Amino acid sequence: MSELLPIALDAATQAGRLIRNNFGTDLTVNEMQRHDIKLELDVRSQRLITEIILKNDPTHAILGEEEGDIGGDGDVEWIVDPIDGTVNYFFGIPHFCVSIAARDRHSKEILLGVIHDPMQEETWTVEKGGSPLLNGKPIHVSTRATMAEAVVTVGFSKSKSALDAGFERYKRIAYDVRKTRMLGSAALALAYIACGRLDAYVEEQISLWDIAAGVMLVEAAGGKVITAPSTVKPGTLFICASNALLPIEPYL
Repeated sequence: MSELLPIALDAATQAGRLIRNNFGTDLTVNEMQRHDIKLELDVRSQRLITEIILKNDPTHAILGEEEGDIGGDGDVEWIVDPIDGTVNYFFGIPHFCVSIAARDRHSKEILLGVIHDPMQEETWTVEKGGSPLLNGKPIHVSTRATMAEAVVTVGFSKSKSALDAGFERYKRIAYDVRKTRMLGSAALALAYIACGRLDAYVEEQISLWDIAAGVMLVEAAGGKVITAPSTVKPGTLFICASNALLPIEPYL
């Protein structure tokens, strides 16, 4: 186990405890957007994670959803989503997580990923060259190989153009699969593919901090991830992740 993984686990666990302890309480809303919500607790969770990481090494950089680029100019950059699934959290839906990845700042290669669901007490971990784990046990993607068998989650993003594109893709997928699900957390969607609960995930517009840890998990667990610049919002990504067995490319 590298020296970075215990830091990521500590940060994810402490942030998870913070957001779990505040679940169901009166929450301070920093910004209420048309299709999104920003909470004061997002910022507090981000700052707790940042404090833990920089206490270990102040030269590390942190790219986070809430505070942008901060930290030093060292070789390690952390990519943090302090609450992935904020809208779920706000409405009392217990499906959200903390997502933390670390990458080489120069090559951009992901070094590790941690996704922590504090409500289910589930923690996914993966390191470069290592096995993906759920609560310390090895995991693998599903073996379902036809769309008729598949359970696919589709993310609907925050802009009208992303919603319109997502609706069109959803119609093409939904008729052919066993079931579709819309769960509200990109990181958990990827974690669920990595451990075989879901078979594929598609979203038109997503940010790096939503998926950095999960992409590594899926690939290490035998799955396949396609990312590309989003066609609906510059600076964001399109993503399609699957168990690598489904013939999903015709739907993209």
